[in-house]
Amino acid sequence: MNLLKLIADIEQADPEFGDRYSFHSRRNLLKFSSKLIAAGIPAIVAGSLNKALAQSTTPSQAAIDIANYALTLEYLEDEFYRMGLAAQGLIPTEDQRVISQISKHETAHVNLLKAALGTLAVAKPTFKYPTGTFTSYPTFLATARALEDTGVQAYKGQAAALINDKAILKVALQIHSVEARHAAEIRRILGLKSWVSDTTQTTFTQGGVNLKTLPNVSGISDDNLRGAFDEPLTKAQVLAIAAPFLG
Repeated sequence: MNLLKLIADIEQADPEFGDRYSFHSRRNLLKFSSKLIAAGIPAIVAGSLNKALAQSTTPSQAAIDIANYALTLEYLEDEFYRMGLAAQGLIPTEDQRVISQISKHETAHVNLLKAALGTLAVAKPTFKYPTGTFTSYPTFLATARALEDTGVQAYKGQAAALINDKAILKVALQIHSVEARHAAEIRRILGLKSWVSDTTQTTFTQGGVNLKTLPNVSGISDDNLRGAFDEPLTKAQVLAIAAPFLG
C-alpha cells in the first residue's frame, strides 16, 4: 500500500485530516503508520474516508439546485449556438471558427454538469429566441452578448453558496472562467471592450469591501473601477433575464 498517496488523497477531500492526526513530520508519520498497522488501517481513517466520500458523492440539495440552474443556462447557450451555426448564411466566414469553438465549449459544459448531477440533472426545456436572432447577425451577436455576460455574472453570484460543496464548486469554476472568455470574444467581434462597465453600478462593493475606500485608488476612474470586476447576479435576477427565452 502506498501510504503517502493514501494520506494525500484523504487530505484533498478532508483538509483537516492532517491536523487531527499530526503526521506532518517524519517522526509523526512513523507513529501514524504504526497506528495504522496496529488498527488494521480502517479504524483510524474510516471517519475521514467517510467524510471524503460524503463530500465527493453527496452534494447538498442547495448545490444540486444551483447546478441544475446552471445546467438550464448551459442548455440555452448550447442550443443557441447550434441553431446559429445551422442558420444558412448567418455567421460570416471570418467568425465561423470562433462561434463554432464557443458552441463546442457550451456542449462540453452541458455534458460536464450532467455528469456531475447524474440522475438528478433536469431535462432540457423548450427555448424561444428574439425575432430575427437567426436571420440577422447583429441580433444574433446582441443575444450572444446578453447570454454570455449574464452567464459570467450568474456563476459568480452562486459561488459563495457552493463553498461547502467542493465537487459542484469545482465544476462551476471550471465553466465560469471559460464563459468569461466567451463574453470577451463576443464583445471583441462587436467592437466593444472585453470587460463590462456597468454605469448603473454606484456602490463599487466587491466581497463586502467598498473599492473606493481602498488605498491608492484616488487616481482610478469610476469606469475603470467598474470594469475591474464583474458584478454578481442573484438567481432571481438571472431568472428574470432568462424568462423571455423559456418556451
